[in-house]
Amino acid sequence: MSKKRITLVHATPLAVEPVLESFERLWPEAVAQNVLDDGLTAALEMAPETLNPRFEALARYAQLAGADAVLFTCSAFGAAIDAARQAVALPMLKPNEAMFGDALQAGSRVALVATFEPSIASMAQEFSAACQAAGRQPQLMTAFVPGAFEALQAGRGEAHDHLIAQAVAALPPHDAVMMAQFSMARAAAAVACCTEAPVFTSPDSAVRRLRRTLG
Repeated sequence: MSKKRITLVHATPLAVEPVLESFERLWPEAVAQNVLDDGLTAALEMAPETLNPRFEALARYAQLAGADAVLFTCSAFGAAIDAARQAVALPMLKPNEAMFGDALQAGSRVALVATFEPSIASMAQEFSAACQAAGRQPQLMTAFVPGAFEALQAGRGEAHDHLIAQAVAALPPHDAVMMAQFSMARAAAAVACCTEAPVFTSPDSAVRRLRRTLG
């Protein structure tokens, strides 16, 4: 059987290493192909009308490159990913779809922690849709961690992890923690020391879902 080829579409280079690490650990037989468009985040603010055609073009590129599926690692672009799904007949996974499913199994009080604030609104909408589809009505609490993303961009990974762990320690009682950005996966161990609830990361949940679906 030929190896499955998964195209990973990134809006920031900080998302590349976490998801490749998850593939290496959880599905080493797969072939991961990286596509980076680091102008997407600026377009979200300056030219949102361009996002749908850009994501459709990225999906077509993945198809031409022989991908068996596409995993988007950029969590603020749910509507554009939906447009790509309509335009290109290729299995596509939103960044947090699989993580939402995992968290819904953990309990009725779910925390979403983010280091990129614009992603919270779209992810909350997607989580609500996932809850409706699953027939569940959990309580969602959200927390933004200012300064953490900038610390990681500056190469201060330990400071990034510490800020996220502090934010989780300050949360109200919860049954699960979801890490909103792929780049936050590196902080999972530090966060696990601050909560008794399971900690879910987008890369691990997504790779497990893709392996079950295609592997």
